[in-house]
Amino acid sequence: MTSDERYMQRCLQLAANGIQCARPNPMVGAVIVTSHIIGEGYHVRYGEGHAEVNAFASVRPEDEPLLPQSTLYVSLEPCAHYGKTPPCAELIIRKGVRRVVVGCIDPFAQVQGRGIKMLRQAGIEVTVGVLEKECQWLNRRFFTYHSKRRPYIILKWAQTANGFIDDHGHALAISNEHTQMLSHQLRAEEDAILVGHTTDSREHPQLTVRHWHGPHPKRIVMTRQRPLPQLMDDLYLQGVQSLIVEGGRQTLEAFIDAGLYDMVRVEKAAMLVADGTKAPQIPANLVLHRQVAWGGNVLYEYKTI
Repeated sequence: MTSDERYMQRCLQLAANGIQCARPNPMVGAVIVTSHIIGEGYHVRYGEGHAEVNAFASVRPEDEPLLPQSTLYVSLEPCAHYGKTPPCAELIIRKGVRRVVVGCIDPFAQVQGRGIKMLRQAGIEVTVGVLEKECQWLNRRFFTYHSKRRPYIILKWAQTANGFIDDHGHALAISNEHTQMLSHQLRAEEDAILVGHTTDSREHPQLTVRHWHGPHPKRIVMTRQRPLPQLMDDLYLQGVQSLIVEGGRQTLEAFIDAGLYDMVRVEKAAMLVADGTKAPQIPANLVLHRQVAWGGNVLYEYKTI
């Protein structure tokens, strides 16, 4: 790993701390380096200081003279427009850093290369694309929302060892206390959660984060009268950047058939049932991203290639 990659990895570690409070803004981390780190920060909360602002604010007064010889690492392109806060690119220029290393370009229409252009026009050396894929993955919700004009979609279900999601059509408790907690953690990190009308009327799911800490996701019940393209448009206009789909097979397969998915999260238990509703098939264009065992159950995450 190069020194640029090592400091960008630190940016990613910092950025991830904003998972709940930075949205709908992206998660961003920044590190200021001479021969060592003299400042670092991340975007803590929407409407407040961006990562670069917090990184510069953390620099001790005695280290301020080092800024002209320093390199600023930031996981996402610095903004170049006035929004809730002033442009970070202007702040970087005023601080006089020698070099800026950017993880990836911002897809937001008001940025998209403008921040990098502004820095280069000011005579600052700019390197782009260090750990680019990792930086894009961290903000996959934000990138999907702006590039595809729809939420980042996670299809989620639990199934028995022999591939059923219920027992002869009756609801079946497949998750254990450990995986249920992880499901609620996921809910706290995403904007909305959807179930089909059958699941809603049969099971009356709360769809809350009662076993975790954080905001409850927006609750959506899918009806036959609401086409998926219309739903995607509605959620985009509402600013919903991520959606969990926890419906039954019919709802899940509707999303699969429409190609509306970015990740599939499947929990498999060791239990067996004689018959029931078969779990959906994992789409062929997904690859296994990770798997982890919790309390006897195994969680599998698949993502698009």
